[in-house]
Amino acid sequence: MKKDGYYSSGEFAQMAHITKKTIRYYDEHDILKPSYVTPYGARYYTDQDFAKLQQILLFKQLGFSLKDIKEMTLNGNDALYMENSLKLQLKLVEDRIEQFQIMAQMMKDTLEMLHEGQTVDWSNMLDLLHLMGMESSMKSQYQNSSNISARISLHNLYASNSRGWFPWIYDQCPLEKGIHVLEVGCGDGTFWLENKNRLPEDIHIVLSDISSGMLRDARRRIGAEDPRFLFQAFDCQEIPFPDQSFDLVIANHVLFYCENIEKACKEISRVMKPGAHLICSTYGKHHMEEVRKLASDFDERIVLSSDQLYERFGKENGQHILSPFFSKISWLAYKDSLLVTQPQPLISYILSCHGNQNQYIPDRYQDFRAFVEKQTNGGFHITKDAGIFLCQK
Repeated sequence: MKKDGYYSSGEFAQMAHITKKTIRYYDEHDILKPSYVTPYGARYYTDQDFAKLQQILLFKQLGFSLKDIKEMTLNGNDALYMENSLKLQLKLVEDRIEQFQIMAQMMKDTLEMLHEGQTVDWSNMLDLLHLMGMESSMKSQYQNSSNISARISLHNLYASNSRGWFPWIYDQCPLEKGIHVLEVGCGDGTFWLENKNRLPEDIHIVLSDISSGMLRDARRRIGAEDPRFLFQAFDCQEIPFPDQSFDLVIANHVLFYCENIEKACKEISRVMKPGAHLICSTYGKHHMEEVRKLASDFDERIVLSSDQLYERFGKENGQHILSPFFSKISWLAYKDSLLVTQPQPLISYILSCHGNQNQYIPDRYQDFRAFVEKQTNGGFHITKDAGIFLCQK
């Protein structure tokens, strides 16, 4: 007997304008499972399933493989996840539109050159055609944006410190009128978006990231028309600015990702004016340790980070790494902790980590969700051990 609020597989396929064969294929390959299966094998779907199907079909339209889609929509029935995912999908569509606009303009310019009898550089057209087929980089951008969103969301939802991380860092920045600021590894620009109304009008800020996709997100969020901001993609180990260019450099959770941390510190110091400040954030060995234990308790093979980043550049060794390049260095702790009461934000955080969890969780996702739900029932406490090094050249 059909349950209220449920659609048969035929109705579901008709609503989505796809075939029942496609619905069965998604079921058999664990891309989209029905919410209810009768003892006789009849499959039924809900509006939440329809929302997830929207994601699947959009990603398919953008050129992603079904294997990629399965990974990208793993926990796609949660309302908060769906909201964040839809925002990220919108970014992908906007990126596609931007690429097509560039291509259209290039074609117009080429036609005009041909009409005027000028020589056409066809290599530029080939480069743009290559750009239009960059599904793998789009997947990487989606995952990077999704991971950042998952991490920020968990902290925003359950932090005990009412003064958020980004406003707190801003409080430590000696931002004054007329100064030149560089942020390396700016990500999607959340730091500046949250503090934009506090910025002086007369200030010059260069936002940089090694990922052009993340930089595009930052430009879109902050606004390319704001004259205070310049957006430029580069690696902080090779900064394309002259010596003594900046009064303040910000490196928020960046240095431990650098292949050569000493080289990055040397470059940052080089572009700082005498007396300029560096603010670089990191964390200590106890940061989020309960999350690592939770994941390994579920499956001892899970390691949420193949490289313990605090061992590369953390609270315990950061001063030693920075001391050859800066004269004054002090550590300022951000006092905070988390009390997580819902499973899904914690699951999204775990799935966003740089470890091997996606080798073991997808095939046991429902078991993992039940495990996390039990742990968060009544509140799951998480230690935070983060802060910033305040440095002066």
